[in-house]
Amino acid sequence: MNNNKITHNSEKVFPIGEDLEGARAQNILIIGAGLCGSLLALRLGQRGFNVSVYEMRPDLRTTDISAGRSINLALSDRGIKAMKLVGIEDKVKALCIPMNGRMLHDKEGNTFLSNYSGRDYEYINSISRGELNALLLTEAEKHDNVTIHFNKKCKSVDFEKTTALFQDHDSKDEFIEDADCIIATDGAGSALRKSYYLGKKFLFSFSQDFLSHGYKELSILPTESGDYKTYKNALHIWPRSSFMLIALPNLDGSFTVTLFLSFDEGEYNFNNLTTPELVTEFFQKEFPDALEIMPNLVKDFFENPTAALGTVKCSPWHYKGNTLLMGDAAHAIVPFYGQGMNASFEDIVEFDKVLDQNLESLPDGEAGWEATFKTYEKNRKNDTDAIADLAVDNFHEMKGHVSNPIFQEKRKIEMALEKEFPNEYASKYSLVTFNENIGYRHAMLKGRAQDKAILNMLTDKIISSEDDLKDILEKVKAETEAILEDDRIAGL
Repeated sequence: MNNNKITHNSEKVFPIGEDLEGARAQNILIIGAGLCGSLLALRLGQRGFNVSVYEMRPDLRTTDISAGRSINLALSDRGIKAMKLVGIEDKVKALCIPMNGRMLHDKEGNTFLSNYSGRDYEYINSISRGELNALLLTEAEKHDNVTIHFNKKCKSVDFEKTTALFQDHDSKDEFIEDADCIIATDGAGSALRKSYYLGKKFLFSFSQDFLSHGYKELSILPTESGDYKTYKNALHIWPRSSFMLIALPNLDGSFTVTLFLSFDEGEYNFNNLTTPELVTEFFQKEFPDALEIMPNLVKDFFENPTAALGTVKCSPWHYKGNTLLMGDAAHAIVPFYGQGMNASFEDIVEFDKVLDQNLESLPDGEAGWEATFKTYEKNRKNDTDAIADLAVDNFHEMKGHVSNPIFQEKRKIEMALEKEFPNEYASKYSLVTFNENIGYRHAMLKGRAQDKAILNMLTDKIISSEDDLKDILEKVKAETEAILEDDRIAGL
């Protein structure tokens, strides 16, 4: 990599802070061109950095590489805020299908729509992972100072020398690239995080916690005329206490279906569903209405892989001013709050805020990457830990609690409060999903306190969904504040 390349860009070049003719633009190497890496490349390219991205997979714009990975995702306000930052909100929204709530399916095929919010303008969006990733790559490559290389696998990172070792997929040749700094957005199996761990050059904490459940991608194909076989504008859930099925709509009339099931527990599990007859029997018993519109079930089940679900936490995310982990490489989470992609996109928004501070801590006008990385991690880590914990909580809520009568009454009250008092009440889900200007940790603490307050008062018959809403609101506010105060005293 040419570390002496000069760029003249109308946008501010961090960290020098001024558009100085002839000033040396910083060279940034990004490992991974997935959703987080491609958005980061786009934003840093807009800011005038020289950006080189290395991706181990082929270019998804020319090759189908889904292979059983989640092919659509839930985009919500935190992710949309990042799209606004880089100026492509309208292009992204053209790829979206609004989902206003959860469509719950019981064993008899009865359905119940539970809205995500009492405010009509709050909803989440189903979006194709591949189409969004392709758009971000194309937008990033519009900048002359951004170069993306495919089929180049990162083997390791020398975080002291700020170099990365790559291998070309076709030739198998290995080569080394250097930069002013390296940012790894290479997912839960990050090569940089592995190098931190194996390098033993500094105190590095790392945890990886797997659920006992895994997941498998299935599909509901469109009708012959290209229509949807079930209601389009919802996230469909078949909650069955210890496992569940979900479905998200696609623009072509299909749904991406995901089965979340234990690997080895229960009457049916991934380890014992070994024949077409057993798979069909399982669906006939547990998801009969889904089976009716999934004639391709057996084919999908045995062709698509079964994948694990895990949470990654680590610290520190950076080494001096040389290297930084971002997105799933720093904080992979399970998918049950629909916030994995949104959290990674929010990483770029928060990182961009720190770049705006123009931190300079190193001599001779060099970039203050160490100060930047430290500040970014300090600002961000508590929030990413919080959404990781919330995602596990929501796993238990989605597979069982959503069909519990007291939970349904709680949601009925929350929907009514949000509709009647849109500026005074927001449920935990709304705080996390639709309030992009507050951090995940704040949303978690307040949301959990509200949940506890409402459930306690319903159980003790202090409130009911038939009571006056103003009276309910005042009681919920008072009880929530009392719980939060107890948490503060306990140091939570």
